[in-house]
Amino acid sequence: MSYIADRRQEEKDRRRSEIVDAAETLYRDLGWDAVTMDSVARKARLSRALVYVYFKDKGELLLAITERAMEVLRSRFEEASQRARVGIDQIEAMGRAYMAFGLEFPHYFDACARLETRATEAPEQGSTEAAVLQMGMKVHDVVVASLQAGQRDGSIRPDIGDLEVTSRVLWGFTHGLTQIAITKARPLADAGISVTQLTQQAIGMIRYTLAGQQRPTAE
Repeated sequence: MSYIADRRQEEKDRRRSEIVDAAETLYRDLGWDAVTMDSVARKARLSRALVYVYFKDKGELLLAITERAMEVLRSRFEEASQRARVGIDQIEAMGRAYMAFGLEFPHYFDACARLETRATEAPEQGSTEAAVLQMGMKVHDVVVASLQAGQRDGSIRPDIGDLEVTSRVLWGFTHGLTQIAITKARPLADAGISVTQLTQQAIGMIRYTLAGQQRPTAE
């Protein structure tokens, strides 16, 4: 019986993944506003009724894609932090990784941006929303670990306050910067400002704010 139950669960997981794959492809190609449950069903070659068995509405489907986005971002942050020696360089590397993530996966960045505008109540345990929030916590865990490492090695000042709060502040700062880089490149250029200049100025401000007494420079 356990074998049969496992096979059934594997089949359910596979079918759910196929639906999310279809929705993500449409999202990337058309934009989320153009995606419908009907178009997802057609793309996945499934009945509309079956799609609703797995996802109650389009909003829940968006959350499933956002969970994927968060998982990719967590992986990119871990890779970035491992390439840098001291904590403040790890934070800078993750900031740059977030900008690269937004430029490489604009649909994922858009999904994250939509999540930021969503009013979040206490999610039901085991729900897709709970999974997204848990993945978001894992992203912040990577940032907090680097902030802690920086305080230990002296590259990050010890008086910046609660590190969980600091991680969220850095998230908001970098998210806004990335959004400007993606959507406002032309107005910036008209003002004589390149995306590279914007990025360098922002990184410099982050480093100045966080840096310990030695104020190490990027390697």
